Amino acid sequence: MDISFDVVLREFKIGRKKVAFIFIDGFADSDIITLIMQTLLEAKQEEVVPNTLEKITSKLLPYGEISIIDNLEEAVKEVLAGPLVFLIDGEEKIIAVDTRKYPSRDPDEADIEKVTRGSRDGFVETLLFNVTLIRRRIRDPRLRTESFKLGRRSLTEVALLYIEDIVNPEILEKIRDKLLKIDVDGLPMAEKSVEEFITEGFWNPFPEIRYTERPDVAAVHLLEGHVCILVDTSPSVMIAPVTLFHHLQHAEEFRHNPIVGVYIRWVRILGVFISVFLVPLWLILVEYRDLLPEILAFIGPKESPTIPLFIQFILANLGLDLLRMASIHTPSPLATALGLVGALLIGDIAVTVGVFVPEVLLYISLIAIGVFSTPSWELSLANRLVQFFLLILTGLFNIYGFIAGVLIIFYRLASTRSLGIPYLWPLLPLDIKALFSVLVRKPVPIKGFRPSILKTRDADTAPPGEK
Repeated sequence: MDISFDVVLREFKIGRKKVAFIFIDGFADSDIITLIMQTLLEAKQEEVVPNTLEKITSKLLPYGEISIIDNLEEAVKEVLAGPLVFLIDGEEKIIAVDTRKYPSRDPDEADIEKVTRGSRDGFVETLLFNVTLIRRRIRDPRLRTESFKLGRRSLTEVALLYIEDIVNPEILEKIRDKLLKIDVDGLPMAEKSVEEFITEGFWNPFPEIRYTERPDVAAVHLLEGHVCILVDTSPSVMIAPVTLFHHLQHAEEFRHNPIVGVYIRWVRILGVFISVFLVPLWLILVEYRDLLPEILAFIGPKESPTIPLFIQFILANLGLDLLRMASIHTPSPLATALGLVGALLIGDIAVTVGVFVPEVLLYISLIAIGVFSTPSWELSLANRLVQFFLLILTGLFNIYGFIAGVLIIFYRLASTRSLGIPYLWPLLPLDIKALFSVLVRKPVPIKGFRPSILKTRDADTAPPGEK
C-alpha cells in the first residue's frame, strides 16, 4: 500500500475476529463502505463465530452484490477491477463486495447520431450504465449479457449482448470464440482494439462492424438478431454482423412518418453517391465535353488550367481533410473561425492566384456535404479512400481507369464478409424482398421479418400468439 497510494487497506475487528478491507480509493463508494463497516462493528461475538464466513455473508453484510473468491490471485484481479475484497482471519475464502462507483458523465445525446426528435440519452464510458440503457428498452428475460475480462494486464471488461431465442447460435459462437481467443497485454483503445481481433480484413477500408452511441439503435439491432459488443471505457457499441446497407441507415428515418423516412433515406444515399462518384464522373464529362448536349455545355473550365484538374482535386481533398482534422483539435469557440478561414480566405485566394478553378471548390463543397451526410462515420472515411482511388485512376486513364476502378471496388465489396455474412446482401446474393426493405422504410404495424441472411431462430417480428 506504500507503493500504490490509491490502494487502501483498512484493518479492524468484528467480534474479536481480525478482518481487513482492501479496495481502490478512486473506485470505491465511501457511503456504501461506511455503512458496511458500521454494521460489522456493531455485531456481537456470537453473531460472528462460529461459521464466520457464512454468518457475515448471509446476515451481517447489508448489500446485495456479494461473491466468494477461492484464491488470492482472483482477489487481486477483483480489487483492480473496482470491488472491495473482505479478508477474515482464519478463513481460506475471500468475500468480494461490488462497491464500485466509477467516475462517469451523464448519458448525453451522441454527437454523431443526432436526431431532431427522439431520445437524447447516449452511451457513456461506463459498461454497466450502457447495459442498463439497453435493458430499459428491451425488458425481455431472454436478453443475455455475457461478461469477459480481456487483456492480460488491462483486464478490460467486455460484455456480449444478444436475445437468446432470436440470435443465430453459429454467429454467436463465432463471436464468443473470437473474443475468448484475444491474447494481448491490454486493450487501451477499447472497442477499436476488440474490433481488429474479431474481424478478418485488416487492410479492408470498408467497416465490417457498425458502431452506435444510441441505445435505441442497439436495441433495434438486437431485436433483428444481431449481437452487440460493449467495452468498458467506450461510449460506442459494436453491432455484428452487418452489411453495407446497415451503414446507410440512420435513426432519423424511423422518427418520422414512413414516407418522410423514405425521402430522408434516399437523400442520404444520394449524398453517399455524391461523395464517391461526383468528381470522377465530372472529370470524364470534361474530357469528352464535345459529346455533351447543349444543356450541359457549362461543365468544365473554358480554358485549359495550368495544373491538371485531377491534381487540383487531390490537393483540394487533402485540404478538406486537413481542415476537418484541424477543427477536431481546435477549441470549440475557435472552430467556426477556423472554418471561415479555410473555406473563404484560403479558397478564395487559391482561385485568385490560379491554383484552383472555381468549379473545383464547388464540387469539393458538395463532396464535403456528402461525407457529413453519410450516417456511418467509418463508412464515410472508407468512401474518402475510394474516391481518391477513383480520382487517380480517372485522372490518369480517363473513362477506362474509372471503369477499372469501379470493378475493383465492386469486387472488394462482393468479397467482403462480416463474420461470414455477405457484405452486399441483399444485393448479392439478390433478395428482392429484403432489398425493397432497404430502399423503403416500412411502417411499424406491417408485419416484418428479421434479415433472412442472419438465419435467426425466430424469423418474424410478430409476438408468438400472433404467428
